[in-house]
Amino acid sequence: MDPVRNPFAPGAGSQPPELAGRDAIIADAATALQRAIIGKHGRSQILLGLRGVGKTVLLNKIEELATQYGHVTSFIEAPESKPLTELLYPRLHQVVRQLSLIDSAKASAFQAMRALRAFASVFKISVGDFSISVDPEEGVADSGNLEYDLSDLFLRIGAAAQAAGRGWTLLIDEVQYLNETEYGAVIVAIHRINQKNLPVMFFGAGLPQVAALSGDAKSYAERLFAYPAIGPLSDEAAEDAIRQPIEKEGESISPEALAQIVGKTHGYPYFLQEWGYQTWNAADASPIDSEDVASASQAALRRLDEGFFKVRFDRLTPKEREYVIAMAHLGKGPYRSSDVADRLGENVQSLGPRRAKIISKGMIYSPAHGDIAFTVPMFEEYLKRNWI
Repeated sequence: MDPVRNPFAPGAGSQPPELAGRDAIIADAATALQRAIIGKHGRSQILLGLRGVGKTVLLNKIEELATQYGHVTSFIEAPESKPLTELLYPRLHQVVRQLSLIDSAKASAFQAMRALRAFASVFKISVGDFSISVDPEEGVADSGNLEYDLSDLFLRIGAAAQAAGRGWTLLIDEVQYLNETEYGAVIVAIHRINQKNLPVMFFGAGLPQVAALSGDAKSYAERLFAYPAIGPLSDEAAEDAIRQPIEKEGESISPEALAQIVGKTHGYPYFLQEWGYQTWNAADASPIDSEDVASASQAALRRLDEGFFKVRFDRLTPKEREYVIAMAHLGKGPYRSSDVADRLGENVQSLGPRRAKIISKGMIYSPAHGDIAFTVPMFEEYLKRNWI
């Protein structure tokens, strides 16, 4: 069928044509955002899930809702190497500038700008095109302790948002790449914001280990945030994610073909998009049938192997690759660390640093004590196809 009209959009963070199966999470976020604007407590969220389940897509949707409900927003993707302070500064500068244009918030936005100037100075942030001409406010956001200074800064921005009759929403993707000090500072800052009942919301997204990191950073984090689990879609939602975009284009798909796609993708949203995209292109005419799915599957797997899976595997050192291949030899996870060690002929303790490094790269995580699992769905199948 016409590839120009193909409704599917496989890609990192790309908005799917049908955001199926996430209604409850979106509704909770919408409620919290609206409550914050009217001065009522709204619980912030950290979305937890494996790669390819649509966490970034949901964050983008929440940012869209935040704007709709009167919030100014700051969206950040945390990398593995760049400090959080450098990521935050230009985003916060933009927020304060926006708030300063509202008459009722000019004075409080000026105070927020002074705090931001102090913050930039003490953390030696390269300001580039976002330099600030105001003088820093002495004693505010200038201690050099990130936990104290981020709280000061967030409080000033929250007060400016309140004076403007607006809200401020901070969204951070890949939260697991924040170090303990950075993550702890964000938690403390949001806690202080809540205590002052200011219209500030935080939405994060990360791999499953983030919940444990939250507890390690601050014991009250489990009460501060909701942690929605973002997993594969139910069969019904997965079918909707495929069928509805096709029908909106005036075409159709057979129930057998639909079931085949859901089975091959296990309901993972990224894989659904890839199979939907390839199946549409493989079909000569509507209705799309099982033969179309079968002929598209090879192309879908090839694209995943050359992109989604390969870019992650390529980040590993030879020894780290040896470790994950040993995991795949054991079948479908989770895996006991001791079983992987036995497979490699080494002891668990000597493999600890290697395992920790792979975890830090976001390739594996520990769902329970002594267990490990891949953060990338179906990764063991990729390894079996290409490396075993």
